[in-house]
Amino acid sequence: MADVKRLLKEAGQTYAAEAGIKLADTPSQLYRLLVLSVLLSAPIQAKVAVAAARELNNAGMGTPKRMAEASWQDRVDALGRGHYVRYDESTATALGDGARLLLDKYSGDLRKLREQAADVKALKEKLREVPRLGPVGVDIFCREAQQVWPELRPYFDGKARKGAEKLGLSAQDLPTLVGENDYARLSAALVRAGRDKKLAALVS
Repeated sequence: MADVKRLLKEAGQTYAAEAGIKLADTPSQLYRLLVLSVLLSAPIQAKVAVAAARELNNAGMGTPKRMAEASWQDRVDALGRGHYVRYDESTATALGDGARLLLDKYSGDLRKLREQAADVKALKEKLREVPRLGPVGVDIFCREAQQVWPELRPYFDGKARKGAEKLGLSAQDLPTLVGENDYARLSAALVRAGRDKKLAALVS
């Protein structure tokens, strides 16, 4: 069985934290997580998506209003600086459309989306309305957002459970391995272990 403490030490940084997002239940930080989740949804390396998310924020596109006001070319250029080049043009369009959707439906505040969702299933359905945020992206958002939205806990998606299986951990036991405040970190670590044989071997 894997050494969970070592797993958290080696790979327990959330993807949000890696992207420089100090996740909190605030409109801007939640929006930055949403953008990161959209970027991570594409079949592209996680480190590239993280770098692109940083570049978008550094370019001043850290809120739906600023994202919508930015030109399509500004979004393309920021994605390019993060080496998010295979999907830069279509993603730039999707990010603009998504920002306008959030502004129109939720005044740019994902907390209002949360308030309108009766349960987690409804929340996920509402998130699916965001362009380019398919089931994978919704899972990414939820497993990271559980850090600040307790009703999502415990959220260990298919990729996290696959990593757990690789480490000889039972999916049903995952919530008992760490405290609730570390669910997001454990989930991120499990996803990384599922992708990285060296990491899996190191903590097994």
